[in-house]
Formats: sequence, C-alpha cells, structure tokens
Amino acid sequence: MARVKYTLDYVIKSSPTILFNFLSTPSGLAQWFAEHVDNTEDNYSFFWEGVEEKANVIDKEDKIFIKFRMEDAEGDEYLEFRIERSPITGDTILIITDFADDYDMEDQKQLWNSQVDSLISRVGGAN
Repeated sequence: MARVKYTLDYVIKSSPTILFNFLSTPSGLAQWFAEHVDNTEDNYSFFWEGVEEKANVIDKEDKIFIKFRMEDAEGDEYLEFRIERSPITGDTILIITDFADDYDMEDQKQLWNSQVDSLISRVGGAN
C-alpha cells in the first residue's frame, strides 16, 4: 500500500536565517530533530537511540527550503523543511512535508508536533 504525503504548518517567531540553520546544519538539527547528526557535504547521518538513518540533500535553497531523501525511502518520498512568510502577518511559517502510512498518520503528526515544540523552544520562537 502506498504511503501518503502530508504537510504540516507551524508559525515560528524566528528570522528565516536563524530557523534555516536549525533545519540544515548538524548542530541545529541535533538540537531538535535527532540526538546526533553528522554530515559530509550533502550526505547526512541522523541518530536516534543509537540507530543511524542516512539521508541525502536532493534540493536546497538557502533560507528557503531543504529537501532530504532518506536512504530507505520508498518511491519518490522525501522530507522537506520549507520556510515561508505570511503575506498578511509577516510571520515565519515552517512547512514540513513528509510521508506516512495511513494507519500511522496521527502518530507521525504527534511526533512532529513534539519535535517542533522543541525547535520553537530552541530558536526562542515561542508563540
């Protein structure tokens, strides 16, 4: 059964430059996304509870978005962090695009909510 693409939006009170560092650098990602992160050029290794997951950056535009393809991803799946500005409020919005099985969707959304709460506390972007 094919996995489902979904997006989640979060308002984060942070400059796009600061936020992008938390989305694209090993030190930034290790503060909220994984326990430890290594990278060599566009190859990243994420570690959770001693388990390594490798990913490659497949597209990136500084301060706008970074798109990863996990080594074990199915088909055209990817993980993308995108930064946009609300044209009305000027708020910085983080848009996360990911894939999950239908039956696992709510758990994945809760996991992202928890991780983004951690990100918000690190960037000082509490609402």
